[in-house]
Order: sequence, then structure tokens, then C-alpha cells
Amino acid sequence: MAMKKVKHKIVVLSGKGGVGKTTIATNLAVSFAERNLATGILDVDIYGPNVPKLLGLEGQHPHTDGEQIEPVVGPLGIKVMSMGFLLRHEDDAVAWRGPIVAKAISQFLGNVRWDELDMLVVDLPPGTGDEILSILQLIPDITGVVIVTTPQEVAVLDARRATQLVKKMGTPIMGIIENMAEFTCPSCGESHRLYGEGAAEDAAKEYEVDYLGSLPLDPDIIKLSDSGTPFVTNQKDSLSTAAFEALVERISEKVGLS
Repeated sequence: MAMKKVKHKIVVLSGKGGVGKTTIATNLAVSFAERNLATGILDVDIYGPNVPKLLGLEGQHPHTDGEQIEPVVGPLGIKVMSMGFLLRHEDDAVAWRGPIVAKAISQFLGNVRWDELDMLVVDLPPGTGDEILSILQLIPDITGVVIVTTPQEVAVLDARRATQLVKKMGTPIMGIIENMAEFTCPSCGESHRLYGEGAAEDAAKEYEVDYLGSLPLDPDIIKLSDSGTPFVTNQKDSLSTAAFEALVERISEKVGLS
């Protein structure tokens, strides 16, 4: 198995698109690498493969050795594999039907040569469809799933569906992260809960999973992501990085790394 030398596999999932799942997955991988852990990230979002852009790796291509695929090496030595590396242009659409997508996912999970890793972060597509089921079934010995949502009721509703799906499959859930929870006005310093509050924590309690914490809505994160710079390496003194590092610490404790 391609993942037999990977110690821990953390899957990042959201029931809904646009909640910052990939941003959290990439910065999670970078945070682990900063802790001197051998780290990889696998972008299995076939239709929206954005990990290469967020890590500044656009235009890179993996090498092959027979049926084995060598991942691209990114910042801090992170090993990266993404459908985005296989597209001719970054804005090309992947117009594949289900069986071809399933085959591609199987190759990504079985043919990438990760070698020895302490941590592998897997960024899943949004939703709760066939692709999610296939990926969760094909990844051996998942350490845990992190579910990302925003405070809006509709996003939390989809996060509830994702939580139910993972629980039905018997896969461990590390907890729920609430992204874009509040915005701090740069002029007056006042914080605003633009999208409501409490729904993510209530869902965590109802489904008996941990509420890992929240991250603010920070325009700097958007700018850095667009430029291919992980915010945890660039904004060391920001409230966003402090909040994110607290989340990483909680996840590390669950994995037994703290």
C-alpha cells in the first residue's frame, strides 16, 4: 500500500463548499511541517483542486516511475499531490463522469509514493456523495476527520450531514472547526459575528464530537492565499495565526504529538 509508511492520516471534510476547507487543510499541513514533522498533503478535490495555488506550486508536475507517482515537493519539504498538477492550465475544467473520477481517486490513493511520513493531510471534495464514501473507504487506518463549517445555519446543516455520514462509516471524528466566525473592524477594533453564532457548537454537542475552536474572518488570509503564501508562515503575530495554532495544538494532542 502506498500509505503503509504514513503514521497519521487526517482527513479534512466539509458538507458545503466555500467554507475554507482547503485553506485550513493547507495551513494545517504547513503547521505540522513547521513542527519538524515529515508531512504530506493529498488534494482529492478532483473538480476544484486548489492546493497547488494555495502553496505557490502552480505549474509544477509530478514525476512518474512506472505506475508510481512521485509527489511534488512544496514549502518546508511538504510532499504534495493534486489533480491541479495534471491540468494543462490552472483554469481547465475537469469534465469527467463518475467512473473516471473513481478511477482517478483510486490511483491517487494507491499509486502516490509518500514513503515515510508523520502526517498526511487529505483535502476532500465538499459534500457527502459517492466520492466521499469511496475516499473514506479506500484510505486505510484514518487517524481522524476534521469537519469545517462556517457559522451560517445552512453551512452547519451540511456539516451535520457530513458528521452523520462519517459516524455511520465508523471513521473517527476529531472535531468541528468553525471558520470565519467573527470579523474585527480594523478601524475601531470592535468584533462582529456577521454570520450568527452558536450553531456549530450546538451541532458538536448534539453529535458528541469536539468543538475544536473558531477562526476569524481575516482579509489578510484571503490575500495571502491568493498569492500562494500560507498565512501561518507569514502572519506570525496575528490573531488568526494564534487561533489556528491553538487548533493545531488540540489536533496534535488528539494524535498524541503534544
